[in-house]
Amino acid sequence: MRDDWRAWLPESKSRLNDQFSKELETLYYIFSISLDEALEFRRTGSLAQAYEAARVARGGCARFSLSLDLLLASLHEHAKHFGLVPNAAPLDAENFRGARGQRAAKIAGFLNRVLLSQRSQFIHKAATLRDLVTDLSNEFCKAADELISGVYLENAAFWETLDRNHFDLNTCLREAIVLLKSFLVVMPDEQLSAFETTVAFRSARTPQPAFAFRHRRFAAVPGK
Repeated sequence: MRDDWRAWLPESKSRLNDQFSKELETLYYIFSISLDEALEFRRTGSLAQAYEAARVARGGCARFSLSLDLLLASLHEHAKHFGLVPNAAPLDAENFRGARGQRAAKIAGFLNRVLLSQRSQFIHKAATLRDLVTDLSNEFCKAADELISGVYLENAAFWETLDRNHFDLNTCLREAIVLLKSFLVVMPDEQLSAFETTVAFRSARTPQPAFAFRHRRFAAVPGK
């Protein structure tokens, strides 16, 4: 489908698409910048600053992933409840760095070819992305926690996990934005208000994750 979605969407749907997409892009940008800082500090040997930036990235990852999951859940449930049939291109394993994302994409591709209807393909893709976002975020946060604990002197694997999962979460974001546009194309206009309310309601009722930050003694050696 064309990338110029404004030609496909009326103003009301285009506004909603822009609103949700920009909110997610902003959260991802905050998350990404803090991780980039952490990786750069590590590269230059400024380890105390690197661990502090990793702590900030952990919080950014959790907030971003929570909002992305909320959108995907709303897409999944609305399409399933109202029987909508949006287009959904299969996930491409080459767009993921980690084995988890590559495996999920390959399984989804196989199911699309031999089992799933067009409607089921959209619903299954949204569910697959939700699972991936949850798993990648949890793994990212766990690796960040291990880093900022200061316990591990050999910690290159944790840094690699942060970088890899950040990349794959970005892939999930891009796929979710495409799903949102495809969903809005086929959603009847009279359902727009209900869908917008559902997403806003989810965001309002879901508490932001709380983080207990403590001063720690960091290991003063690089991971590599």
